Amino acid sequence: MTEQGDLIAGRYRLQRRIGAGGMGVVWQAFDERLDRVVALKHLLLPPGLSTEEAERARQRAVREARIAARLQHPGAVTVHDVVEDGGRPVLVMEYVRASSLAELIAARGPLPAVQAAQVGGQVAAALAVAHEAGIVHRDVKPANILMTDTGAAKITDFGIARARGDTTITATGLLVGTPAFLAPEVARGHEPSAASDVFSLGATLYTAVEGRAPFGDGDNAIALLHAVAGGQMIPPASHGPITDVVLHMMRADPAARPTMAQAAENLHAVAVGRPAPAPTRLDLRPLADPPAPASRRPRSALPIAAAAIAAVVLTVLLYPLLTSSRQVADQPPAPTTSAVAAAQLQQSVAGYYALLPDRTDEAWTRLSPAMQAQGREQYEKAWKDVKDLVVTAAPQATDTDTVTIGVEYTAESRGRLRETRQLHLMIDGSRVLIDSDQVLTSERINGKNENRDKKDDDGEKDDKKGKGGN
Repeated sequence: MTEQGDLIAGRYRLQRRIGAGGMGVVWQAFDERLDRVVALKHLLLPPGLSTEEAERARQRAVREARIAARLQHPGAVTVHDVVEDGGRPVLVMEYVRASSLAELIAARGPLPAVQAAQVGGQVAAALAVAHEAGIVHRDVKPANILMTDTGAAKITDFGIARARGDTTITATGLLVGTPAFLAPEVARGHEPSAASDVFSLGATLYTAVEGRAPFGDGDNAIALLHAVAGGQMIPPASHGPITDVVLHMMRADPAARPTMAQAAENLHAVAVGRPAPAPTRLDLRPLADPPAPASRRPRSALPIAAAAIAAVVLTVLLYPLLTSSRQVADQPPAPTTSAVAAAQLQQSVAGYYALLPDRTDEAWTRLSPAMQAQGREQYEKAWKDVKDLVVTAAPQATDTDTVTIGVEYTAESRGRLRETRQLHLMIDGSRVLIDSDQVLTSERINGKNENRDKKDDDGEKDDKKGKGGN
């Protein structure tokens, strides 16, 4: 058992314990050889590993720590060395007198948008350098961002995650990482990547601005993991440039997120009051012919049920309006450039909704392969939960690949909802396909024609939060 006063690797004298977490225990220590204060982190191996598995895990930690030690950036805590103590890896790191972003949020509440952008820009710049060096952090979260009294932000805990290429789930079935800040694809068991770091930083900044995590912060880790995997994000209450940048970072499709370098540029622009650069990664692009299964990453902002429910909402209002233009909606002209006219995007979305809920066979063909991959049975089942559909805002193109709509509907399982939704589209040959669907805002409202509303009034009064999925 490590105790205060112990000498580690013949040179590091433990002075006091300053932190602990699922991956290790952190000590303030004194380097007797170089006469300086450092931080030592004793890494903890996952429980239930065999001797062989534990050795492989130890070797991975040492190898990753040595890679991280090469990083030199003011936005990252420097790793000086990696040593062993009792067969366990110990990271020797720069000692930073600071509080974590998590502690700051808990003590003071949400951060002003400009301060959050400043913090995010510093951290994103450091992570961009790490990504260029082939290092993926894998556990970006408020607790791993240190805030100094001067306003400097530093990302810490480089090197404690497994090396790239290792599986995400351990031999005991435990997920490594913090569920509240995982990217959806990682929550579903996919390999962590630079894109998942971008999502996690976006979720961290969402928490900084909103004062709560994007998928909730309940004690039920399994329920939380399920919400993350399904993209069931709580719509942000804040609006403005920082929110736009964060939501871009948190797109469900990893390929639709900015790179970390682009995120750093966007956040810096917000911090100094400039418009963020227009996104350069688009969902609206031709599919590979054929797509390579091994490299294809799942893309979905919400479960297919959410996409189906959002789609149904426009049927009642738009169906009569679109009858005369059905042929055009069903056969959108082939795009002549990589950019598609806003009118075509809106028409494609309207044409898709006009098929529903009665013509699901045809509507199904207008979903992207990633959406269809979630299952036809689930798609059909989702329609049975919806009735009394009203459109509150017609489809409106807001970007080169994005259409926003406002809707109201009654879901048997949730009551009457009013939502603003954002859909991303992509090109497959001459067709524009629905590729993802995200709830931007959602509120529970009282329906006037539902008998069960009278029974559920008390429940509706208690349901104050908008939900990110159906």
